Amino acid sequence: MAEQTVTVTVAYGSTKHSITVTGQDGSEATVKDLSDALAQATGVPAPSQKIIFKGKSLKDMEEKLSSFGVKQGCKLMMIGKRNSPEEEAELKKLKDIEKSVEQAAKKLEKVDGELTGLKNGFLAKDLQAEALNKLDHRVKVASEQFMKILEQIDSLSLPENFNDCRMKKKGLVKIVQDFLAQCDKVEAGISDHLAKIQSKNMALVD
Repeated sequence: MAEQTVTVTVAYGSTKHSITVTGQDGSEATVKDLSDALAQATGVPAPSQKIIFKGKSLKDMEEKLSSFGVKQGCKLMMIGKRNSPEEEAELKKLKDIEKSVEQAAKKLEKVDGELTGLKNGFLAKDLQAEALNKLDHRVKVASEQFMKILEQIDSLSLPENFNDCRMKKKGLVKIVQDFLAQCDKVEAGISDHLAKIQSKNMALVD
């Protein structure tokens, strides 16, 4: 059985790096594990790396290193360009925006959980309408936050050659759009439940 941890030597430019790679969750180390370790050691982001072993380029990130014959003590080579300080500065902005997305997502998740609780009758009927109105307000706040984040991402003007940043930006836009769709869904769920309560109350009055 192949080892979970391997140490290899990777030549990058005139520097040789001794890289120890450990597989995730007790699995064998993959090309992705090596790529992540090289990004840490050299500052070359994964998308810009070309890892070569015995004249072959290791492209399949999910493939195990052992399947390419890479084992303890092997020598590999990497070519690739580090991000410029300017691109790193833009990447940092995107990472900060990512944190804002996570915070807003947690708020939305909380609202969704509380709405499920209300639907399951965890609150007295006469208190539900007030609780739903509060939830509605919180969803609108979360939705506004996501819209502001989207504007923030949109305002970032990235040069064509900032590939790493452009990929991250594209991914973030997709994530935020998905959360906005979720906000709409939760808002619709609140309106729906509120309408049900009001129609029941009307029936009781009649």
